[in-house]
Amino acid sequence: MKYVYKTKGTCSTNIELDVENGIVKEIAFWGGCNGNLQGISRLVTGMPVSEVITRLEGVRCGTRSTSCPDQLCRALHEMGF
Repeated sequence: MKYVYKTKGTCSTNIELDVENGIVKEIAFWGGCNGNLQGISRLVTGMPVSEVITRLEGVRCGTRSTSCPDQLCRALHEMGF
């Protein structure tokens, strides 16, 4: 299932996701810290959604209450995971 999530409280503005059978197939962040977000995308591609959420949910960016990895988890929850 392909999905576009509008982020809240981060430098990135959107996350494009493709998840099939509970496995992350592809992720792309719009904006934000390019190198870090490419790294996160490469690390979680092929990973079960449950593992992504376990590892990344609640990560904060500086003094913000969220981060791009946390927003990724929120997008996955919004998708029904």
